[in-house]
Amino acid sequence: MNTNESVATRYTTLRSDSVHELEIKRSRFITYLFRVESESAAREHIAALRKTHFDARHHCTAFILGPDRMTQRSNDDGEPSGTAGIPMLDALAKRETGDDGVLTDVLAVVVRYFGGIKLGAGGLVRAYSEAVSSALDQAALLPRQRLRIYTMPAAHATAARYENELRAAGYQIEPTQWLAESALVHIGIPDTPAAADELHTHVATLTAGAGKLTAADTRWVDLI
Repeated sequence: MNTNESVATRYTTLRSDSVHELEIKRSRFITYLFRVESESAAREHIAALRKTHFDARHHCTAFILGPDRMTQRSNDDGEPSGTAGIPMLDALAKRETGDDGVLTDVLAVVVRYFGGIKLGAGGLVRAYSEAVSSALDQAALLPRQRLRIYTMPAAHATAARYENELRAAGYQIEPTQWLAESALVHIGIPDTPAAADELHTHVATLTAGAGKLTAADTRWVDLI
């Protein structure tokens, strides 16, 4: 495996961006959730919200990026240290997503309009954690999976039949490459040893042992 390749083969992210508002002791906590895949994209959303809510007292943030969640950032934005960003980050990191892997590639921004009543350190921790958790409760999520692409040379006369039969068997078929002498069928499977073994067995049966599979690149896909 390429040393830069993710260990994770599945994870969960947002299906779409969302917003949720919570009022606690007259303070408004407006939580924005964004699907992001880079730190620069996250910071662009944060900058845009600062302009939209220019009159808010705080714009606290937390985000987790990457299939292995290697990038995690948080910011209290003027709230007492550790009372906003870290509770928000914890709410993202500890979100249960069942068998679809951990939650990542997500940014949470909580815009707070102060209502005149101080919440205290403990109250702030609970408020920011609840703001993100309740927003996630209402958010639409989707799983993503890493596919390993395999290529298989085939004669022009048989390539279409192989495509159809593999597709009918549940395999992800990518566009076939039509070369001068032959075709190159592209097949996507979950990037696991078990799935690879199953594909090799299926192809051997389908082609009477003539099919030769070569592992190519990987890519992440949304599982709609």
